[in-house]
Amino acid sequence: MAKILIVDDSRTSRKVLKTILEEGGHEVIGEATDGMDGLTKFKELSPDITTLDITMPVMDGLQALKAIKEVDSSARIVMVTAAGQHTNMVDALKLGASEFVTKPFESEAILAVINKM
Repeated sequence: MAKILIVDDSRTSRKVLKTILEEGGHEVIGEATDGMDGLTKFKELSPDITTLDITMPVMDGLQALKAIKEVDSSARIVMVTAAGQHTNMVDALKLGASEFVTKPFESEAILAVINKM
């Protein structure tokens, strides 16, 4: 079981992802609505895994990924992207993202990625 922080500006996406993760036996220890809030909660909560949406206000997912990696270079980050954002995924992997999942969410794919980590 992993302790997970969800960072996504979409309330619906956070709710769906939280349901999938909790039904998969994981604990969602926090949620954030933008990258800046996510960075603050990452520092406070020390999650095992953090999910980061790429497109968010204030601080996007790539900026948040870079900032989190500066705080903890071993942080395990799963990037969440809409289909068709291939360039952003390559950038995220270069910045240290561990894995990525795409929207719309598929329960089996998400749990496979989380359990592998």
